[in-house]
Amino acid sequence: MTESNGSVSPDQQQGASMPEWEKRFRAPRVSLPDWAEDAPDRSLFVSNATGTYELYAWDRSTGAQRQVTDRPNGTTDGVLSPDGAWIWWFDDKDGDEFGVWRRQPFEGGPDEPATPGLDPSYPAGLALGRDGRTAVVGRSTDEEGTSIHLARVGEDPVLIYRHRESAGVGDLAHDGSLIAIEHTEHGDAMHSALRVVRPDGTKVAELDDTEGGTIELGLEVLGFAPVDGDPRLLIGHQRRGRWEPLVWDVVTGEETDLSLELPGDVGAEWYPDGTGLLIVHSFEARSELFRYDLASAALERVPTPPGTVSGATARPDGSVEYLWSSAAQPPAVRSTTGGVVLDPPGMKSPGSVPVEDVWVEGPGGRIHALVQKPSGASGPLPTVFEIHGGPTWHDSDAFAAGPAAWLDHGYAVIRVNYRGSTGYGRAWTDALKHRVGLIELEDIEAVREWAVTSGLADPTRLILTGGSWGGYLTLLGLGTQPQAWTLGIAAVPVADYVTAYYDEMEALKAMDRTLLGGTPEEVPDRFEASSPLTYVEEVKAPVYISAGVNDPRCPIRQIDNYVKRLEARGATHEVYRYDAGHGSLVVDERIKQVRLELDFVRRHLEGVPDAVTVG
Repeated sequence: MTESNGSVSPDQQQGASMPEWEKRFRAPRVSLPDWAEDAPDRSLFVSNATGTYELYAWDRSTGAQRQVTDRPNGTTDGVLSPDGAWIWWFDDKDGDEFGVWRRQPFEGGPDEPATPGLDPSYPAGLALGRDGRTAVVGRSTDEEGTSIHLARVGEDPVLIYRHRESAGVGDLAHDGSLIAIEHTEHGDAMHSALRVVRPDGTKVAELDDTEGGTIELGLEVLGFAPVDGDPRLLIGHQRRGRWEPLVWDVVTGEETDLSLELPGDVGAEWYPDGTGLLIVHSFEARSELFRYDLASAALERVPTPPGTVSGATARPDGSVEYLWSSAAQPPAVRSTTGGVVLDPPGMKSPGSVPVEDVWVEGPGGRIHALVQKPSGASGPLPTVFEIHGGPTWHDSDAFAAGPAAWLDHGYAVIRVNYRGSTGYGRAWTDALKHRVGLIELEDIEAVREWAVTSGLADPTRLILTGGSWGGYLTLLGLGTQPQAWTLGIAAVPVADYVTAYYDEMEALKAMDRTLLGGTPEEVPDRFEASSPLTYVEEVKAPVYISAGVNDPRCPIRQIDNYVKRLEARGATHEVYRYDAGHGSLVVDERIKQVRLELDFVRRHLEGVPDAVTVG
């Protein structure tokens, strides 16, 4: 075994001599700016301008920008108060996601505790009132489950909700009179029900979507109408087999179903005047925008380029700002008024190659795979199967620096939206139950077979890799499909499912109980069948594992258990541990990890015909 210490020398050259893949990581990035409802010239965004992802305040009236947070491991969780006076940010320890909310004046100044009287916890949602002194704060702990508190400046926090199962703050009404909560009291962490309460915790309305007498359809809060005294709540539902919006009057119970008849998942948010909705339509790994007029029911397309809209917001002047990218073009925050909203200074990210769509027949239906190969290359090629996390997530035609780095080094890259992925209907997402991990790997294997038989992939040079759930599937695949893969690279994975369950944050315990049908004591056979540790003796390929020592989602102890079993049998493996949580927000650390992965592949593909040399 080799214990890597991260000593791979970084490339010190800058500018034109810097590798293209490194430029993609170092190029300044910005998120879609949030803006204050009652002070729309004040915005908050995330940027890596200093080399670490941190929060930034932006006064649009003057153009002034300033860095709000400055922590060794970065900060991305922040909320701007509706009056624009305060920036709230979540203060955890080195990425462990366990901490408290702090706040800082928009103009700058010292941080202060935002919710005195509330102990550290995992966050479970936050909604801020327009009065500048009210907050609805969701908390989660292993001991108590989820609690929601009403916190007002100068007063002790008041408990308004508590339950052992996972829940979260949905939204606070425009006038502060109503609070929407997403909850899973029924024990199904994949499908929330909704409850609306008053600030004293008394119930106003409840909405559960049931099918066959059990809760099997999900609901989500999209936001209260931005009008004082308006009880309309925009929600998402799955009644027609995909996510769609409807407007629910929580006082009368009236539901206005929009029936947009778009083929994919549909999300929405209010236009600031409450007369229309900004629609985000996602279908087959791409997305597009529309404006829906509530009075006329007219649906009008908002022009965006082909690709993926990762976030969008309607401004008070009726314009729309959106974060857009494609596999070939780096992300940019654009506006329908024309041009780029935020263009950070510094080096520009190189592009990459377009993605190709492939549909493969699998055991559960047609599987969508996104394929990229180096420009001008022909197969069979060394091929990387980059498996997404989640599992309730999906790969899309969006820019990603990691796959682009593999392409630069001569590898084809294939990403698979296996069963369990979002964006292909409720049945596809909900198929991931009880045979967890094994179901996804059946789909990945079907795409692997296509890749080899089509002549794209060299079967002797196949790399299985991914992070989080993708890292879990990597380790599980190496053990259950040992002849299929040449190498494996698992980042922040689940490796020992039972130990991971006991050590992970409470919300993930609830998800695992839903996926597997119970706890390790209740369904031990399912946990065993889905755990990479069960198959560690069958692993034949060299495996590289990276892990954050403070990770609350895929904790380090269960990874150490897996590594010890590899050590005991003398299996070829390397481990890199770093001081962060579920991934790193530090650019240098991300680059280091890519270098280590590329170097691992270079060394362990030596002797394989036409092995790619890492430059």
